[in-house]
Amino acid sequence: MTHVVTQACCGDASCVYACPVNAIHPTPDEPDFGLAEMLYIDPVSCVDCGACVTACPVGAISPEDRLTAEQLPFVDINAVFHAEPRTYPPQAPVAPLVPKRAPGVLSVAIVGAGPAALYAADELLKRPGVEVTVLDRLPTPHGLVRAGVAPDHAATRTVDELFRQIEDQPGFAYVLGVDVGRDITHAELAERHHAVVYATGAARDRRLGVPGEDLSGSATATAFVAWYNGHPDHADDFFDLTGERAVIVGNGNVALDVARILATDPERLASTDIADHALDALRSSSIREVVLLGRRGAAEAAFTLPELIGLVGREDIDVVVEGSDLDEVVSDPVTAQKLAVLRVAHKRRARVGARRIVLRFATSPLAMIGDGRVEGVAVRRNRSVGGGTYEPTDDVETITTGLVLRSIGYRGVPVPGVPFDHDAAVMPTAGGRVTGAPATYAVGWIKRGPSGFIGSNKSCARETIEHLLQDWNGGHLAPPTRPPQSLAALVVARRPEAIDVRGWRAVDARERRDGAEQGRPRRKLARVEDLLRAAKPVAAPRRRLRDLVRR
Repeated sequence: MTHVVTQACCGDASCVYACPVNAIHPTPDEPDFGLAEMLYIDPVSCVDCGACVTACPVGAISPEDRLTAEQLPFVDINAVFHAEPRTYPPQAPVAPLVPKRAPGVLSVAIVGAGPAALYAADELLKRPGVEVTVLDRLPTPHGLVRAGVAPDHAATRTVDELFRQIEDQPGFAYVLGVDVGRDITHAELAERHHAVVYATGAARDRRLGVPGEDLSGSATATAFVAWYNGHPDHADDFFDLTGERAVIVGNGNVALDVARILATDPERLASTDIADHALDALRSSSIREVVLLGRRGAAEAAFTLPELIGLVGREDIDVVVEGSDLDEVVSDPVTAQKLAVLRVAHKRRARVGARRIVLRFATSPLAMIGDGRVEGVAVRRNRSVGGGTYEPTDDVETITTGLVLRSIGYRGVPVPGVPFDHDAAVMPTAGGRVTGAPATYAVGWIKRGPSGFIGSNKSCARETIEHLLQDWNGGHLAPPTRPPQSLAALVVARRPEAIDVRGWRAVDARERRDGAEQGRPRRKLARVEDLLRAAKPVAAPRRRLRDLVRR
């Protein structure tokens, strides 16, 4: 018997280092680690000790004899990855921890409170004599774990328990509800800390650049995800769900998430932490079909194999596959598995009354059509010319729809006063050091672009923080010109309603308590005023603000 990775794992490699026989790959030191869709356990070398199960922060690993019917395909998936022999040492090499050698307290500000920020904070706090202040413009932390993971993927959200442990470490502080670049400048942060680390992600969607893109009814999948996840910026968004069909441009994991939520019986979502306003809207939705457009073929689809298996395994949703390249011979074993799963879906008979998700490959949008609002999307078929390249044809048609969501990638947003590469939409960095900005660093998507998974930020943060520690040890980080504690006074003057760790704990407890009353993991507060109201009982405002940066 062996253990099996059974879902889209977080990829933070905790299981890799826990495994006593180095059976889980790729490891962070291997070149395909950053490209792999998940981690895979070698069924031959696995000794069934279960250490990986304990280490996994999202519960993605199970013994083979305890798999459900839906999880059984992952046995072959794990095995196929290891079909080609890999040469590796008896145990995965662990990078040595760069010590903090220079004396004194190292004070670091981290801008952003998502996974990249918290992994960076964790790396810093592994050394004694470090204080970290994490700032975010939202009144809640955890970034895409809170506002990006689909509500029916509850296991993935359990990584927030790891984040809670990081928040509980001595030397950690939150300043939530403060927008760096607007409420507080980069210069003001820099003069109060030895270093500033940016973990601001990629908050802007790429545009299609087609006529009619700004019509009512044309929006971004990111906004839709934020809406159903209770993001305060999108709580009052409106999406017209009165038509029978929605179209999503793109076929990555986010596109699959949106399609799945639109095609799921709302009562199945009622036990999740989906935002109340979204659940109410979905209960009155008329959408019965969701069409996903991918400009290239099935072999080039952007969604990951675990997400595809999860979707095709749903008994309440029909997955319709349109495309002529399902029998393409490919060398990559993971892509071959994707095509095999798509072939199964392609041959399956339609189920009476089921909502449908149509995966339409080799199709590009030309324009959104409508008078004031979207009434359809003009699309064009593409033809393969080999090597994953496609060219347009003259085969054009219009798909009738009242809702079009684009999901074709993301771009970082510049922070005033910090260098920014507008072409790549990232902060220019070398090993995490921001080029042209002393004592300034970056982690996550603002450093490397929108790639990888939640756990990918762990190795990314390790690289950046190791370089920050090298700079500290080498005497290259100038001492603050103002005491770090003066940040609290600045926050009081600019954003007196800012929330600290205790305020976030109050919000978290309130949401969990309200959710438990309805048999849900939490009931999210989706508006800023409600979040602030929930945070205030923790302490009187004067005391809470004085302790925003607790030392």
